[in-house]
Amino acid sequence: MPITTCIFDAYGTLFDVAAAARNAASEPGREVFARHWPAIAEKWRLKQLQYTWLRAVMGQHTGFWQVTQDGLDWALEAEGLQGDSDLRARLLQLYWELEAYAEVPAMLAALKAAGMKTAILSNGSPDMLQGAVDSAGIGDVLDDVLSVESVGIFKPARGVYDLVGQRFGSAPDEVLFVSSNGWDASAAAGYGFTTAWVNRAGDPVDRLPATPRHQLRDLTGIPDLVRG
Repeated sequence: MPITTCIFDAYGTLFDVAAAARNAASEPGREVFARHWPAIAEKWRLKQLQYTWLRAVMGQHTGFWQVTQDGLDWALEAEGLQGDSDLRARLLQLYWELEAYAEVPAMLAALKAAGMKTAILSNGSPDMLQGAVDSAGIGDVLDDVLSVESVGIFKPARGVYDLVGQRFGSAPDEVLFVSSNGWDASAAAGYGFTTAWVNRAGDPVDRLPATPRHQLRDLTGIPDLVRG
């Protein structure tokens, strides 16, 4: 069946998760942090993801904001900066104002012009996601923002991917699911979605039961996938 619905992961896919640390590092008085920010950004994101998986397996769900704070606290301690409460507060503030990747607005506008339904499906909590959407100014090219909070478990649980069909009435093979997380794109492929992995870092494909159909370096080519 032709693609009718394009669903996007949020963090790392539409929104640059390294932007909070990168922007904080450029602020006056952050010279020490400027030497640490790449490592903190990487460790923060890794722990944030690991905690979602572990909580899902343990059956101990919490909001994504708590997971985000826990991941940051681990990263700051790993880099010896756990005592800087002002830095912690600033990084968390900036996380609510993440930048969209440069190609995102035009890409989403092209999908809407082609008659596609568009939405976010994310581990993020509704208020966090709305803050990012508003900051990026992309609300007018999204039909909805779907959060795992409505099912109480993080991706890649199948119940999360069920939200797409429940909201749009679309069969799995009518959906193009786009994520920068290889594990997410693979899980969505196993669910039955057509998937595109935005592999910005050029990483190997994850060794999982299913693999993404498409692999791209950025989001620019997404409209071509639904036309073809």
